[in-house]
Formats: sequence, C-alpha cells, structure tokens
Amino acid sequence: MDSHPTPVTPSSSAPAASAPAASAPAVPASASKGPGGPGRFGSLGPVGLVLAGGVSVQFGGALAVALMPRAGALGVVTLRLVVGALVLLVFCRPRLRGYSRADWGTVVVFGIVTAAMNGLFYQAIDRIPLGPAVTLEVLGPLTLSVLASRRLINIVWAALALTGVFLLGGGGFSDLDLVGVAFALAAGGMWAAYIVFSARTGRRFPQADGLALAMAVGAVLFLPLGIAESGAKLIDPTTLALGAAVALLSSVLPYTLELLALRRLPASTFAILMSLEPALAATAGFLVLGQSLSPDQAAAIALVIAASMGAVRTQANQRTQANRGKAPEPGAES
Repeated sequence: MDSHPTPVTPSSSAPAASAPAASAPAVPASASKGPGGPGRFGSLGPVGLVLAGGVSVQFGGALAVALMPRAGALGVVTLRLVVGALVLLVFCRPRLRGYSRADWGTVVVFGIVTAAMNGLFYQAIDRIPLGPAVTLEVLGPLTLSVLASRRLINIVWAALALTGVFLLGGGGFSDLDLVGVAFALAAGGMWAAYIVFSARTGRRFPQADGLALAMAVGAVLFLPLGIAESGAKLIDPTTLALGAAVALLSSVLPYTLELLALRRLPASTFAILMSLEPALAATAGFLVLGQSLSPDQAAAIALVIAASMGAVRTQANQRTQANRGKAPEPGAES
C-alpha cells in the first residue's frame, strides 16, 4: 500500500495483529463521523469499497512518484501529511479536552509512526518500482501476524513469503537498489507498529479523532524536513495541486471508502482484500509509470499475497475457535 495513510488495524475493533495489511483508521464499525457518507459510495458494496480504496491508494502512490522530480520525496510526504491532516481535522473536528497524559502520549507516538512509515516508504518508491516496494513493505504486517499466532501452519506462510522475497531480489536483489529495499523493509516495520498503535489509539479516542490528531502530529514533525528539501517548491501552484491530489487519493478517499466498508465487512475479510495491495501497486506502477515486472517478480508478488491471505485466514480461524471456547490445537490445520 502506498503507505497507508489511514490504515486501521483491519480496522475496526479487531485486534491489531489480526491482519497482515491494514489501511483504514482504527474506529468503531458503527462510527458515523468522518468524511463521506453511506449514500454516496454504498452502492459499490463493501468489497467494492475496499478494492476502490486500494486502487486509490496505489494510484496515489504512482502520482507521488511522478511528483517527486518537482518536490522531492520528503516534499511529497510533507504535502500529503499536511493536506491529509487538514482535511481530517475539518471533517472529524476532534475534541482536545478530557484526555489523559497517556492518551496524548499514545496519539503522539502514533503520529510519529505514521510520519516515519510514509517518509520511509516514499524514499523507497523514489528508488525501486512501486510493486516490489509494496511487496517488501507488506512483510512488516505479515511478520506481525505470523508472530501473533502460535500455530505451526504459519511456518508455511513465512516460507512462502521468504520465497517471494528471494524471487523478488533475483536471488540477491541485484536488480533492485539496495537502499530502496532497506527503506521499504523499514517502512514495513513502521507499518506493523502503525497497526499496533492504531488499535491503541482507537481504544482511547472516539471515531476517527485519534487518527486526525496523529496525522496532525505527523504533519508538524515532517514539515521542517519538507521545507529543508524543497523550500519554495512546496507552494508552487502546480506542485501544491498535485500534492493535494496525492493526499486525497492516498489518504482521504481510501479512508472514507474503507471506513464505510468496515461497517458491513468482517475484519478478516477486509484484511484478505488488503493483501492484494502489492498486485494493485504493480498495476498502478505499470499503467502510470511504465514500470514492468519480470516473471520472477510477478511470481514473488503472488507468493507474498498468498502468504498474507493464508496468515489472515489462520488468525481468523484461531479467533473463531477461541470465541467458541475451543482452544486451537498446536499445529492444527487452518
């Protein structure tokens, strides 16, 4: 996922580690506050809403790559965070009083993680193609999901993912910029942390208030970096307009669509659909940026997607058994 602007732990009230990919704010499924409304997009159906949000995120990422020669990677991240934060603050109108020091500490850390996740990911896609970058980034949430489960079947999912990574690097990443690979993996680590703190923030703040505040924290922290790299380029009308488009495509629109979908879609199904993000990223990279994949890279993306889906299904089955009062047997098949 282009770095998930508003990723929630498959976001609603589900535990953070349940999904290998997440991209909507941690809010109760019944929340009615926030941009958009059921009547506007509801005709797409919940699955259509999630897929439309994923397409929006990845094409926003492709647009960001095209904008980087004008504003630089840090400048694009700054525009995305600032515009996204402003829009969310206007629509969510979060309350500022009545929170404890621990609440504010959680939302500040969430904002730092959000800024780091986006900054690292944009550094990655400035160096390597969008599809491989998202595939490597997904390893972060996938690792979190595998570690959160004690079932032996997760060894299979981990092996599939590692095979995918091996294929993606052609046996040694000789075809990919190693610095870009490192940035993508680091972004994946931040994505896993994002999932954890998204859940914690969602428990402390109502609706999407915590997300809006975290985005504001991230925007304030990143603004000096964007100004240092891009300076006056950030207020160039064309650059500003394109940056706003990136923010809307990568943050505001997918947040709205996914929030609506999560009111009618089980968290496990949402997470499986989010596992398709590497394929959506590769498609966006090909259509917008002309980034083609080798057969090995295409196979690698397919393996990582399969591993993500398998890990999600295992977690969902394990949770279902626990809810029925039957502890899953170690090593049981999913």
